[in-house]
Amino acid sequence: MIDYTFSFEDLEFFLLVLARISSFMFVAPFFSMTNTPRRVRAGFSIFVSFLLFGVLEDHSVPAYSTVLGYSIIVLRETITGLMIGLGANMCMSIVQFAGKVADMDIGLSMVQLFDPVTRDSTGFVGSLYQYVLILIMLVTDMHYFFLRAIVETFTLIPVGGARFSSEKVMTTTIQFLTDYISISFRLCLPIVAAMLLLNAILGVLAKTAPQVNMFSVGIQIKITVGLGILFLTIGTIPAASEFIFREMRIMVTAMVESMQ
Repeated sequence: MIDYTFSFEDLEFFLLVLARISSFMFVAPFFSMTNTPRRVRAGFSIFVSFLLFGVLEDHSVPAYSTVLGYSIIVLRETITGLMIGLGANMCMSIVQFAGKVADMDIGLSMVQLFDPVTRDSTGFVGSLYQYVLILIMLVTDMHYFFLRAIVETFTLIPVGGARFSSEKVMTTTIQFLTDYISISFRLCLPIVAAMLLLNAILGVLAKTAPQVNMFSVGIQIKITVGLGILFLTIGTIPAASEFIFREMRIMVTAMVESMQ
């Protein structure tokens, strides 16, 4: 017969594991998509926590004397999961920034779409980049990396043993902002370069043929050329996604190191 009994300390330890896992699922890429039912995310968090509870050997809980002390430990575990998931989720904003730059150059910046994933208005190119990146993430099993990362944190950062270093977090954030601009412009560079060349041509034509309204003609040409360049360069997104996935790994590793 299977023994279902457990001690009060095991329950405390399980709740701490659940706090870290559920907070990670709340902000991690792919798992935090708002079009995923909340019950599914909650059930998946409980399932993963239950598996980890059976795998982890050390079920010791940091010493505390009051309910407030245990609440502080729960809050620490919640912040740990949020920081690890946020480190990867920040990299998803790279495609949004690249899409906004491309939309502004093409002339589609006023075309806003409601994104059910982020519950925010986004441009046409940004939505295209984001959904293609999520599809590539599923094909390349990148979501498995996030699960392995949060599982391995229980070995690197024991339950209740997180030590937050503001200096390391600040250094990681500054490095991310540098890579954020670099990767974004690499992603939208073909469109930006084509629009820059097209603007130069339209400027020359405006001087040579001032009777032609280049403003109305230029808008149509920009949209046609921009969509054409977007269609021709759509095959480069899988190669560009490697930069984003590598940045996700760097950010997750840096966030874990800042709490050791």
